[in-house]
Amino acid sequence: MSVNHTNRVDLQVMADLIAPGSRVLDVGCGDGALLELLQRDRNVDGRGVELSQRGVNECVARGLSVIQGDADSDLVYYPDKGFDYVLLSQTLQATRNPRLVLEHLLRIGRHVVVSFPNFGHWRVRSSLFFKGRMPVTADLPYSWYDTPNIHFCTIRDFVGLCTEVGATVESAIALNDSGQRIGLSMPWWFWNFFGQQAVFLLKR
Repeated sequence: MSVNHTNRVDLQVMADLIAPGSRVLDVGCGDGALLELLQRDRNVDGRGVELSQRGVNECVARGLSVIQGDADSDLVYYPDKGFDYVLLSQTLQATRNPRLVLEHLLRIGRHVVVSFPNFGHWRVRSSLFFKGRMPVTADLPYSWYDTPNIHFCTIRDFVGLCTEVGATVESAIALNDSGQRIGLSMPWWFWNFFGQQAVFLLKR
């Protein structure tokens, strides 16, 4: 369900939002790069859930506590507020029911950190407008016929979803093509146009 996490700039941004010593659940943890980073730099008590057997094997090889599971069906078994932080990195768009998944994350964690590619980025719009084709970019590297991403959204779409599920946005960060942060003072439409990906810290 999740993409390979190696060399992803959003991982450090997400890690910076986590308080040291926290209990963390990483949903769709991929190869375990984020969990490994958090255990090393933030001394967290980390657990992971990953759909692919390959990802689970890579995590176990890193010495991480990860089980195989599906975000769409298995989050129901986790208790309310069982973790300080629940993470979902570049995985929301690959779930069958993003709203239900987000509601579970907000139930399970005292805080939720979500990162996702922004389908409203100007390169995506340009590809659709000038080429008439679904875009292939660094954050959306798949062709339309083999992509695991089934629910594309923009930054403004995600903000709207947060409102619908009653989530409070504690912090939001947009990253441009170079992985640099876009100014906090910029309006949502600017982030929606120039942000290639986004990271949100939420609570309910």
